[in-house]
Amino acid sequence: MDLWYNSEMLKLFRYLKRYAWQVVLLLFLIGVQAWAAMQLPALMADIINQGIIAVDIGYVWRTGGWMVGLALLTSACAFASNYLSARIGSAFARDVRGDFFRQVLSFSVTELDDFSTASLITRTTNDIATVQQAVILSLSMAIRAPMMCIMAVIQAIATAPDMTWIMVLAVGVILGLFTLIISIVMPKFTLLRKLADKITLLARENLTGLRVIRAFNNEKLEQKKFGRTNDENMKWSLWVDTIVSLETPLISLVMNGVMLLCVWIGISLISKDFAYLGNMMAFMQYAIHVVISFLMLTMLFVMLPRASVSAKRVNEVLETHAKIKWRKETVGKASIRPRVEFRNVGFAYHGAEEKVLDGVSFVAEAGQTTAFIGSTGSGKSTLINLVPRFYDATEGEILVNDIPLKDYAQKDLMKRIGYVPQRGRLFSGTVRSNILFGVEAETSLSRPSAPGRAAKSLRSSKDSSQSRAKEDLDEIMKKAARVAQANEFIEKMEGKYEARIAQGGTNVSGGQRQRLSIARAIAKNPDIYIFDDAFSALDMKTDAKLREALQPITKEAVTLIVAQRIGTIRDAEQIIVLDQGKMVGKGKHEELLRNCDVYQEIAKSQLSDAEFAEEMKKAEKMQKGGKNV
Repeated sequence: MDLWYNSEMLKLFRYLKRYAWQVVLLLFLIGVQAWAAMQLPALMADIINQGIIAVDIGYVWRTGGWMVGLALLTSACAFASNYLSARIGSAFARDVRGDFFRQVLSFSVTELDDFSTASLITRTTNDIATVQQAVILSLSMAIRAPMMCIMAVIQAIATAPDMTWIMVLAVGVILGLFTLIISIVMPKFTLLRKLADKITLLARENLTGLRVIRAFNNEKLEQKKFGRTNDENMKWSLWVDTIVSLETPLISLVMNGVMLLCVWIGISLISKDFAYLGNMMAFMQYAIHVVISFLMLTMLFVMLPRASVSAKRVNEVLETHAKIKWRKETVGKASIRPRVEFRNVGFAYHGAEEKVLDGVSFVAEAGQTTAFIGSTGSGKSTLINLVPRFYDATEGEILVNDIPLKDYAQKDLMKRIGYVPQRGRLFSGTVRSNILFGVEAETSLSRPSAPGRAAKSLRSSKDSSQSRAKEDLDEIMKKAARVAQANEFIEKMEGKYEARIAQGGTNVSGGQRQRLSIARAIAKNPDIYIFDDAFSALDMKTDAKLREALQPITKEAVTLIVAQRIGTIRDAEQIIVLDQGKMVGKGKHEELLRNCDVYQEIAKSQLSDAEFAEEMKKAEKMQKGGKNV
């Protein structure tokens, strides 16, 4: 067993510290079990030598009674130790999985990009389960086997020293076989883990993209891709299992050889002294205990390399430090009126040569809508993702409420932001739980309605009841749904606000998912609303009604909108045009139509010739009338 995978397992064994007293109890139980088991061959030798040969039936019954008692004690200790090792192993896996999940939640988008989603799922499930099995085996076999082996060797030497060499020979053969098997299969364990990741990736990719696969009639192609990986996994799994399975028949061969040698040598010694019969029988049992102990250890040693690969993968995640560092407490005093400011901000992805954003500067004030538009790949979504620190700007500085982002505690920044992603993401639960996802709901003596700009307590008196609190949350939820234009379809659903939402919101349409995502942000009542192309799945009528309903809600907040359609942002107080990561225009709709070539191109691509001409006339009329922005 080399130090590499031993050290990987030892890193995770620190989780056993909190179960130290249970481990001590386990050691005691295994010690009692091993001691009791080692007494049985000696008692059997006494029965043969002093009971049967001496024809003392009373001694046989008395000693036999002791053997029955010791056998029961051995069984009871074995049961208790197996239960305790399983309990410790399960608790160990729970703790590791909990820390693993918390670590993943703390990752920035950069770390999530480094570990694929499929790999993280496999590590959370298969890898931790493999380590759990290794821990259970270690707690039982790794303690019991050496203890029984040492006791059996001592007893065997004391019982029949002339036959000790048989045990030494058996142990040498077993160790040689084990070393050969491990050296052959060890490199394949890493390969099997990578193939498991790939299978998870393909399964997830195909399940989430099933509609596209069917629309393009590509089921057979995807089956072939999955089949190739699946077949390769089967081939190497079968190969590893075949090599490992040789262990049992080889150990059985060694055990039978030991028995044969014991009988052969024992008979020659019995011919000189018939009383040696009991010693020979006891030695055979001790030899079997030694071989079984090494069989248990070889099973553990075969398991450990597989587990060490999994432990390394788990440790890679646990030891990964998030590149984005948050302060424990926010430094500075935030302005009362919400404000977002970019100061010469630049951004490049790790390892990329070109910048995604370069020299972006603007100020977004409360009560105003700041919109971002540009061609695909212009950096709109990247820019918007810098505000909640999904990424850190590589150049310049971003301030929220006059405090630099890097001076914020994570909880303080996030409670100020209502984020609606490009693809509406819902969670399994109900319509209610999804809309109120960001609301801090405490039905005790005092409960704030929502974190963020308002943060006003709906009820602070000690007499406020849970029913009153629920009514307040219902009011927040229904108001958010009305503003997001989601109340109409919610009322038609079975169960209405208690209607079930499937994982990922697969049982509602794309437009409904977007509206529920918008309602979730509205219910939070934040300082800053971020809409990352959040209106793309809405029809023009619903889009217009939603933006009209948003105006009174966002009059005291900063609103940042990424959009593809000019119709969505034409009324924005400030429109920022991006092209290849640089700001090429900033102003209102009419001003940009006159002065920004990129904005004109976008407008031409979305409007008919007549509509574009009409828009240009309006822009020129405003300029002549002295109404330039």
